[in-house]
Amino acid sequence: MNKKIILSSLVLCSTLSFAFDLNSFTKEIVNDITKTETKQDQTVASSLSQDTVSKGLKEALKVGVNYATKTLGAQNGYLNNADVKIPLPENLQKAETLIRSAGGDKIADDLIKSMNNAATNAAPETAKIFIDAIEKMNLEDAKKILAGDEHSATNYFKENTNEALKKLIKPIVNKTMQENSVSKYYDTFNTYYKQYGKEYVENSSVMNLAKNFGVDEYIPSSSDESLDDYVTNKAINGLFKMISEKEASIRENPVEQTTSILKKVFGN
Repeated sequence: MNKKIILSSLVLCSTLSFAFDLNSFTKEIVNDITKTETKQDQTVASSLSQDTVSKGLKEALKVGVNYATKTLGAQNGYLNNADVKIPLPENLQKAETLIRSAGGDKIADDLIKSMNNAATNAAPETAKIFIDAIEKMNLEDAKKILAGDEHSATNYFKENTNEALKKLIKPIVNKTMQENSVSKYYDTFNTYYKQYGKEYVENSSVMNLAKNFGVDEYIPSSSDESLDDYVTNKAINGLFKMISEKEASIRENPVEQTTSILKKVFGN
C-alpha cells in the first residue's frame, strides 16, 4: 500500500514537473515569436530602399496636390467649402455686421465672393509649384517623415516651402484679384462703412453706451492691411489643409492606396 502511494506521488510530481516545464517552454516560444514579429514590423520601413520611400512619399503628396488643386480650383471651390472658405480680414469682421445692418449685404457678399474666387483661380496654377517643391525632398528627410505621424510629410512640406510659395503665388493672386476687381470691392466696403456703418453705430444707443463706458475705440475702422497678402496666405493654408487630408487618407485607408508604391510604403 505504501509503495503504491509513493509510486503515485512520484508519478504526480513527475507529471506536474513536466506540465510546468511545458508551460515555461511554451511561453518562451510565444515570446520568441512575438519578439520576432515585433522586429519584423519595426524593420519594414528600414528594409525599404531610400528610393522606394522617397517615391512613395512623393507620390502621396502629388496625389494630395492633384486633389487639392482640382477641388479648390473648381467653381466656388473655396467659397462653398466651409473648412477653407476665406472670410473677411479679422479687422473687418466687426464692420461686416454693421455694414449688413446698414443695408450693405451685397457689398459684403461681393467682397467675400471675389476674394474666394481669386483663391480658386490661383489654385490650379499652384500645382507645378507644389510638385517642384516635392521633387526637391531630401531622401533622408523622406525616411524620417515615413516614421512620423499622418501629417508629417505635409507639415515638413509646409515648413520648408511656405515662404517660397508665397513669393510665387502672391503675383497670381494679385493678378486674379485685379481681374476680379477685388480691390474695388475692398475699397467700396471700407468707404461704405465709413459713410454709413459708422454713422449707423454712432447714432445708435449702443454707440452712446460705448462712449459712456469708454469702449468706443473698439468700433472697427478702415483697414490698411494688404489684401494680397491676406488672400495669398489663406489660399495657401487651404491648399495645405486639403493636401493634409488626402495624405492622412492615403496612410489610413487602403482604398486610397491605389498604386503598388503607395501600398508598399503605407500598406499595413
